[in-house]
Amino acid sequence: MPNWEMPIKILALVAVLTGTPAVNAISDQADSLASPDSFAAIADTTARSAALFAELGKVLTHPRCVNCHPAGDRPRQGEEGRPHQPPVARGADGHGLPAMRCSICHQAGNFDPARVPGNPEWHLAPREMAWEGKTLAQICEQIKDPKRNGGRSLEELVHHIGTDSLVGWAWTPGVGRTPAPGTQQIAGALADVWVKTGAVCP
Repeated sequence: MPNWEMPIKILALVAVLTGTPAVNAISDQADSLASPDSFAAIADTTARSAALFAELGKVLTHPRCVNCHPAGDRPRQGEEGRPHQPPVARGADGHGLPAMRCSICHQAGNFDPARVPGNPEWHLAPREMAWEGKTLAQICEQIKDPKRNGGRSLEELVHHIGTDSLVGWAWTPGVGRTPAPGTQQIAGALADVWVKTGAVCP
């Protein structure tokens, strides 16, 4: 039995014995994101902005994001961020080396029978966007800097977080991988209000 099936079966059994719908029993185990509205009680705008980014940081520092923003030229895998197997390298454009392009294995969608993730835009973030090993404050300063965020303005950054298809994969990563907390919509909303409150770093 695959190692991910047992916890699901246990949750299903608990749901039957307690009368809780299985879907709720499983989804309740997932991390969540607070909505921007839940920070409205913080009167100080600077403190509220920093708190909003700290909440967004649950996504930015999650393995689904960090694995594709590695410090080196090799992507990471799994919840523990182990080096990618088979060994691959970023290549000149982030899509792999000429003889080992990302798209050879990573197709347009997840292939769950083999546990291979996929997306039409599958590639590594540019070197200057590496987050691995950085504090949340360092990541915050980095993503505000167009020289280190893919040339994006803060408004474009909000759009990237909230609507980009490859970023969105983090919430639908396929069998055997924990999704990023919350939803892409909430993450985008947090980023939007963070920018509108001054884009303060924690």
